Amino acid sequence: MYEKEGMTMYDILIKNGRTPSRETIDIAIQADKIAEIGSNLEVEAQRVIDLHGDSYVSAGWIDDHVHCYEEMDLYYDSPDEQGYKAGVTTIIDAGSTGAENMDRFHQLLKDVKTNVFAMINISKTGIVRQDELSDMRNIQAELVREKVKAFPAFIVGLKARMSKTVVGDNDILPLEEAKKIQQQVDLPLMVHIGSNPPTLETILAELEQGDIVTHCFNGKANGIFDKENHSIKNFAKEAYEKGIIFDVGHGTDSFNFDVAEAAKAEHITPYTISTDLYHRNRESGPVYDMATTLEKLLAVGYSLAEIIPMVTSHPAASFKLKGKGELKKGADADITIFNVGSGSKELVDSNGNTRTINQLIKPTTAIIGGAIYDI
Repeated sequence: MYEKEGMTMYDILIKNGRTPSRETIDIAIQADKIAEIGSNLEVEAQRVIDLHGDSYVSAGWIDDHVHCYEEMDLYYDSPDEQGYKAGVTTIIDAGSTGAENMDRFHQLLKDVKTNVFAMINISKTGIVRQDELSDMRNIQAELVREKVKAFPAFIVGLKARMSKTVVGDNDILPLEEAKKIQQQVDLPLMVHIGSNPPTLETILAELEQGDIVTHCFNGKANGIFDKENHSIKNFAKEAYEKGIIFDVGHGTDSFNFDVAEAAKAEHITPYTISTDLYHRNRESGPVYDMATTLEKLLAVGYSLAEIIPMVTSHPAASFKLKGKGELKKGADADITIFNVGSGSKELVDSNGNTRTINQLIKPTTAIIGGAIYDI
């Protein structure tokens, strides 16, 4: 930043952007930080992006549940395909790696443009196979502590996948161990739910305020939805009221329109929206990308102003991502610029149910640490 004839000169100036609440804002960026923000900034910049009030601007989108360890056999993908190329500035890999392969994962990210963080799987193997928690010997607290200490700025949470296909005959035991480890490392815990045992009721009974349940709107019998009574199960309501965080975690088999709509009708709102992307459900659906997932929440009945915090300030708060998730002076210069246009589009959930939407979300630019990436 320098002065030009009494005028402050910044690196980038975004002019006439629209917030999701339809306010007009200007944002000045210097290096990798937001330097100024206001409704009509009297500054100049080396590069000006004038949105003319036509495009929306928000803090950079955060996807807090993806799988992007590229050397994984089961669930792998390119971080940048999930990230900046889709308007997402920060992604969190949800337990693809454990203590045995975390070093390699971190090494592979050195040239990635998207911000990438990781949850460490409580299994030392990560998801090298579907049943990583079927052998309790894979859970070694000391190894988890060592990696958290080695990568304090990279590892932002713990991940435990608590479904029958993952835990085998171990039922709730891996989650009990996860909670013990959590007390030792003081990190957020995200829990995957699916088939039982363990039952969802048993899982939720183990969790505390601030713990995260992902795949919250799956259509499975072991989910939050009572199909017979077309209502949310009482124990799920109690968990929500207790402060357990509900995360969408769309995934290949974990988002159902009926469940999401029933939850909204009963005021059960997801705190965070995530995709659970990996290469196959990004390329072939039903997920595709974050914008499509946001469109599905619009189809459920949420407004744009309601959903954007679910991919900005809320995940930043859940995982204590300092400097991210907010448009304010001093925050990281991570910004998503996107359009919301009219048009008709059929959306498909994980179970083949469809909804048609007439609001289409299209990201156009991702700014990450002050670097501009047009999409």
